[in-house]
Amino acid sequence: MNRLYTSLEPRVIDDGMLKLAVGEQRPQEEAGKLAKQEGILFKDVLSLQLDFRNILRIDNLWQFENLKKLQLNNNIIEKIEGLENLTHLVWLDLSFNNIETIEGLDTLVNLEDLSLFNNCISNIDSLDALIKLQVLSLGNNQIDNMMNIIYLRRFRCLRTLSLSGNPISEVEDYKMFICAYLPDLVYLDFRRIDDHTKEVAEAKHHYSIEELKHRENLMQAQMEEEQARREELEKHKTAFVEHLNGSFLFDSMYAEDSEGNKLSSLPGVSELLESLTYRDKFVIICVNIFEYGLKHQEKRKTELDTFSECVHEAIQENQEQGKRKIAKFEEKHLMSLSAIREEVEMPNIEKMILECSTDISELFDALMTLEMQLVEQLEETINMFERNIVHLVGLFIKNVQSLYPFCDDLLCTMAQCRDLENHHHEKLLEISISTLEKAVKGNLDKDLSEDVRGLFVDKNTIVNAVGASHDIHLLKIDNREDELVTRINSWCTRLVDKIRRDEIMRNRKRVKEISLYIDHMKSELDNLEYSDILD
Repeated sequence: MNRLYTSLEPRVIDDGMLKLAVGEQRPQEEAGKLAKQEGILFKDVLSLQLDFRNILRIDNLWQFENLKKLQLNNNIIEKIEGLENLTHLVWLDLSFNNIETIEGLDTLVNLEDLSLFNNCISNIDSLDALIKLQVLSLGNNQIDNMMNIIYLRRFRCLRTLSLSGNPISEVEDYKMFICAYLPDLVYLDFRRIDDHTKEVAEAKHHYSIEELKHRENLMQAQMEEEQARREELEKHKTAFVEHLNGSFLFDSMYAEDSEGNKLSSLPGVSELLESLTYRDKFVIICVNIFEYGLKHQEKRKTELDTFSECVHEAIQENQEQGKRKIAKFEEKHLMSLSAIREEVEMPNIEKMILECSTDISELFDALMTLEMQLVEQLEETINMFERNIVHLVGLFIKNVQSLYPFCDDLLCTMAQCRDLENHHHEKLLEISISTLEKAVKGNLDKDLSEDVRGLFVDKNTIVNAVGASHDIHLLKIDNREDELVTRINSWCTRLVDKIRRDEIMRNRKRVKEISLYIDHMKSELDNLEYSDILD
């Protein structure tokens, strides 16, 4: 262990330590004095030094949400934790601590420089999220497996690596291995890698590198395919028709249908399932609903894009009008202040100040009037959008649910899935009753299993079995329809609510901006003391 300051009390990071550290790092001279008077918010701190403080555990750093540089070196930290909110961090120094495992860095996606020098780390892993990593210092640790180098190939931006002082640095082929497997590396153990070394390393490990590249390409292709599938599924979920572009719903009806699976072995049932009278038609219905859902999603997207564009244009135009009014006011206001400062007669000064005050009030009224006009305009736009999107959602639901669609785009509906299932149920019941009659006469097919034979003891048993199967199928269809309807209605409600909340927040922010600006103008005028003017 790299224990430091063993004579001191181990500490955690608390508010007192943080305030002291921020105060110590405050800028000097005039800027420092101003910062001391006004105080520094932790969220405004970009760089923080917490080195040589005998820190045992990282804590209470969540307030530094915009921090870019953090020094925690030369402490007694044993675990990397408490950094998840520091998503803007670019530079992190955890050198000279007692860390054994790399962890707790998953959210630091902007990190470029990481130092874990002089710790107790034996394995390089858990750095996957650090896609921007350029500098990695892991010297003086306990890394002894060269396969750790292969892991680092995924970091395309890595240019500087330090591993000296680890057991692997004593391996004979250490430098050649790293240069071959990390060809984009520029510096290794604080020395620049020359072109000749790279060429020799590449030639020495050529065959193993080519084999590794082949495996990496296969893995990359698989990852890209999986990513494409995930994106495609997400697109289908956005349209609320995921898993309807095939036999998923049909297969799910039989996945938990033990009675139906038994009955499928009856003579004539397999043909009934596979023929165009049931399975294929059922899948066709689902695919048609799926394709209709994608088309309707495009209509909703177009409606939302049009609305967003209208809102943006309205806000832009309103802001431009406000800027013109402010520019015109400031031009006159500056001239008025200049004239006040040059005036020597007190009555004239008081009159001019009163005129400036009137101008400020008029500007406030003009800006607030503009904002109220925008609020009314956006309210009307939001109401129109809400009517349109609710209509689109309602039309989509009606078409998916109804036996006879309201539009030509949809050829089949969930109601037709139920209708098809009802028809199949009738046919299956006919076959089952016919089989029961054979069983009564002793002519039951000998190839049927004992489980299936057990259904044909009497009419009630077989009718109940067919009915149970039918109920499961209808429940699956009903549940999928309910899920679709519930989710799209919920989406519509959340969307409109968010739009209204965003507008309320925008209005409050704008009113606050206007008020702060007007208060500043009034304060500037109030601070225009007569003594200064006369001087």
